[in-house]
Amino acid sequence: MPKKFLRRWLPAPQFILDNKWLSWLGPVIGDPNLFHLTRHSVSMAFLAGIFVAFLPLPGHVIIVAILAIVLHCNLPISLMLVWISNPLTMAPLLALCYQVGIWVLNRPSAFVEWQFTWSWLSEQGPTLIIPLFIGSIISGLAFGFVGFVSVRIFWRWRVIRRWEARKRYRQSLPIPPAGE
Repeated sequence: MPKKFLRRWLPAPQFILDNKWLSWLGPVIGDPNLFHLTRHSVSMAFLAGIFVAFLPLPGHVIIVAILAIVLHCNLPISLMLVWISNPLTMAPLLALCYQVGIWVLNRPSAFVEWQFTWSWLSEQGPTLIIPLFIGSIISGLAFGFVGFVSVRIFWRWRVIRRWEARKRYRQSLPIPPAGE
């Protein structure tokens, strides 16, 4: 089952609870639902983590932690998925989100003469912000939903495979004689 795979890679809940930097969050982070590995908690963690990864805001870790607490989904998985947007992937993600935003708003692109200077950013900022945020929300929801559905389908597929393997195993066992 996916639980076995995930347990190998996730930190133990006690490791997180014993962390001196997180001890002040005791009652909130002590909720066992934040560490359960169920189809619901993992799929919701994928939705929350991927959605927040696409947002062009600082503090992704704090935002996704609050969202995981509110949604009662797996906290470590959602925290790991936020790192989809890292220094290497941030520029392509923002460019994708901006393109989605201008496509949805049916606006022309502001990247005609692109310059990375403060004056250009201050002039073009207002025209970039709205398409970027709308594109980020749409892209985050779309990719998050794809992650959510993919986890649910994969989880269900693995459970069915395990059921079928158990069924084959039981059918291969010798049948005891009647009367014994």
